[in-house]
Amino acid sequence: QVQLVESGGGLVQAGGSLRLSCAASGRTFSSYAMGWFRQAPGKEREFVAAISWSGGRIYYVDSVKGRFTISRDNAKNTVYLQMNSLKPEDTAVYYCNADRTIEEAVAGGNYWGQGTQVTVSS
Repeated sequence: QVQLVESGGGLVQAGGSLRLSCAASGRTFSSYAMGWFRQAPGKEREFVAAISWSGGRIYYVDSVKGRFTISRDNAKNTVYLQMNSLKPEDTAVYYCNADRTIEEAVAGGNYWGQGTQVTVSS
């Protein structure tokens, strides 16, 4: 069982930056792949980024490539999403998830946090 708690969301102007954090409980965090998804009002939840347990494999959705960076610190049981050059269309609730493989994390994962709101004003 993995419990996830996101933080770091907020209101930022277009072009600004935010860093989201997702703290995980459990001693097996380092064996899980982690991902970030987002859900904008009236839209389905969409994949944003994922990272393998070692950090050696990373995937991004095309719309955030070059602007967002996913990373993890297994010693702190935390995964991060550094978001730069934010756009109004990045406004959404951001969720982190976890699963045994990066493929499963990209597909949706078994474990989810409660989400953190990111609002980008124009």
